[in-house]
Amino acid sequence: MRYSNDRPPVITLTTGPVNAYPEVLTGLGRTVLYDYDPAFQLFYERLVEKAQKAMRLSTRPVLIQGEAVMALEAAAASLITPADTVLNLASGVYGKGFGHWAKRHSPNLLEIEVAYNEAIDPQAVADMLKAHPEISVVSVCHHDTPSGTVNPINEIGALAAAHGAYLIVDAVSSFGGMDTHPEDCNADIYVTGPNKCLGCPPGLTMVGVSARAWEKMKANAAAPRASVLSIVDWENAWSRDRPFPFTPSVAELNGFDVALDLYLGEGPENVWERHALTARATRAGIAAMGLDLWAAREAIASPTTTTVRTPDGIDEAKLRQAARERYGVVFSAGRGATLGKLTRIGHMGPTAQPIHAVAGLTALGGAVNALGHRVETGRGIDAAMAVIDAAA
Repeated sequence: MRYSNDRPPVITLTTGPVNAYPEVLTGLGRTVLYDYDPAFQLFYERLVEKAQKAMRLSTRPVLIQGEAVMALEAAAASLITPADTVLNLASGVYGKGFGHWAKRHSPNLLEIEVAYNEAIDPQAVADMLKAHPEISVVSVCHHDTPSGTVNPINEIGALAAAHGAYLIVDAVSSFGGMDTHPEDCNADIYVTGPNKCLGCPPGLTMVGVSARAWEKMKANAAAPRASVLSIVDWENAWSRDRPFPFTPSVAELNGFDVALDLYLGEGPENVWERHALTARATRAGIAAMGLDLWAAREAIASPTTTTVRTPDGIDEAKLRQAARERYGVVFSAGRGATLGKLTRIGHMGPTAQPIHAVAGLTALGGAVNALGHRVETGRGIDAAMAVIDAAA
C-alpha cells in the first residue's frame, strides 16, 4: 500500500505545524464574535488571565495575533536600541537567526556559537559578560528544533540578571512540553506559542514581558507602533475597557482557550511527563536499532523533539519520503545547516503520547531498511516498550 502525495498522511510526527487536539479543532468552530461585543471582550480578558496562570507570570502576557516568528522579530525591534550591546547565543539555526534581527537594531552584536549538536555552556556566558561589561541584552533560543537540543536558560538567565542585562528567550517549542516559565529564567521577553506543545494550529503567540522591559520598550522611540510588529500597542489590550489595536484572531483565540483548559486540566506536570516519556522511549529505540542521535549527549536532548543522525549513504529526503509513502508517517527535515544531516521526530501536544514513539520508530526503521541500510527495527520497538512499561 502506498500513500501518495495527494493523500493526507496517517500520522504527522513533525516539529511544526503539529497536529491539533480534537477538542481544539472543535473550539475553532465556536461562534466568531465581534471584537467589540462585550461578551468577546470579557472572554478575551479571562483568556489572558488563563494564559498568565499557565505561564506562571506575575504580569499579564501579550497575545500577538500572528505566528511566533513575528513576535520574535517584534521583540528585537522593540527592546533593542542602537545603544545596546547584544550577546546572542547560537546553538542552532533559530538561535543564529535571531542575531540577524538583533543586528538590524544595534551594530553592537557579540555572539557565542557552538556546534549545532551542542548546548551553550553557562560558564562561557559568564566569561563573556565579565569580558564585556557593556553587554545590555542577551538573547537565547531555549530549544532549537533543527538541532533537537536544549539550552540551560535558567542558569543563563541568572547570569544575565546578575549582570543587569535584559534577557530575550525563544521558548516557542519548549513551553508546555517541559518545565519552563518566564520568571524562572528571569526573562524580560519570553516568546512562546500555542501551536507546538499546547496542540493548536499556527496563528497566535504568547509573550511574557517584565515590568522593566515594558519601560524600556515604551522609552524606545524606534519601537514599532501602529504596526503588526508592535508589542507596546497590546500592553493593555487584555482589559475590556481598552480597544484592540487591530482585529484579533477570534477563531484562533477560541481554540487557544480550549488548549489552555486541556493543559491546566491535565496538570502541567503530567503534560511535561508524557512529553518526556515519549522522547525517552524514542531515544531508547533509536539506540537499540543501531542509529545515532544528533544531540552530542542525551542530557541535552529535547523532550519535545528527537533528532536522528542520517546514516551514511542515505539521502535524508528519500528517507522521509519512504516513511510517508510506505507507512503514512511524516517526519520533519533539518533546517539550514542541519538540512540533510538529520531527521526530526516531534513529540508535541497530541503526539506526545508514548504509543507514537512506537509508530515513529516503526516507520523510521522500515524506511531506513527500504533504502538499503539495515537496522534492527524490532529491537528498537522492544527497547521503547521497555521504557514505556517501566513508567506504567
